[in-house]
Amino acid sequence: MKISKLNIALLVVGLLAPLVIYPVFLMKVLCFALFASAFNLLLGFVGLLSFGHAAFLATGGYITGYMVQSMGLTPGLGILAGTAAAGLLGAVYGKLAVKREGIYFAMVTLALAQLIFFLYLQAPFTGGEDGMQGIPRGHLLGFIDLSNNMAMYYFVFAIFLFGFWMIHRTIHSPFGQILKAIRENEPRAISLGYNVNQYKWAAFVISATLAGLAGSTKTLVFQLASLTDAHWHMSGEVVLMTLLGGMGTIFGPLVGATTVVGIQNYLSGGELGNYVHIIMGLIFVVCVLAFRGGLVGEFQKFVKKNFS
Repeated sequence: MKISKLNIALLVVGLLAPLVIYPVFLMKVLCFALFASAFNLLLGFVGLLSFGHAAFLATGGYITGYMVQSMGLTPGLGILAGTAAAGLLGAVYGKLAVKREGIYFAMVTLALAQLIFFLYLQAPFTGGEDGMQGIPRGHLLGFIDLSNNMAMYYFVFAIFLFGFWMIHRTIHSPFGQILKAIRENEPRAISLGYNVNQYKWAAFVISATLAGLAGSTKTLVFQLASLTDAHWHMSGEVVLMTLLGGMGTIFGPLVGATTVVGIQNYLSGGELGNYVHIIMGLIFVVCVLAFRGGLVGEFQKFVKKNFS
């Protein structure tokens, strides 16, 4: 992975940000940025619109919460368990979903995600509508106290960097080039001899695994796993983050997640709190109609047009 000046600048900003901005807010942004990046791998680079990615976010969160709270695992092992569970679920769901295309693929993923929602609603270990509360953050490597927000932030930041690197490597590998070929012209990819469904399935599993990693991390940050993460609204929210930031761009999900989380955070407590969903809907409509490339995509077009 070639380290550009932009990457170095973002790394420096990430390291210094908690000194001036509330760390818990930043951790929420990073968790959703990883979630949106995982979703963007599927939508932006394969062309598959999943309406059920909340299932993987919630699975990672619930399994991590259960392993840490009830089984006494360390936070690192808990996150690994939650991530692996989400990846396994993605492998099963992906086998069923990738056999369909277009709106049928989206509806299959939505239906499967609703099955998971009702499973977690009824399962005894999830706490039902009350969720899993009071999940301990524990100690990383036995001596780093994650109850300290600054220590927890840098742990979350490291996880985000790892997930972001994984996505970057996937996109810029020969495997990633085949995914782009499938997105651009699937019949031609088939004619070249590629097993398209197998490549789609592999991308689905990678995306689900990283979404589970985001959910596992989020559960430790807020010490809570709830049905909100499994609801179809969450699947719609990650679509908004991706489209707003820029579908098919590397940094689009990060920008989109920062924008959406920032709007939700700063408007929910004010006079406009009751209209947050309306405002988000209007932003979505404007983005689709006027900024088809998203914020990052349109910025890239502007730079290419005026400075190249």
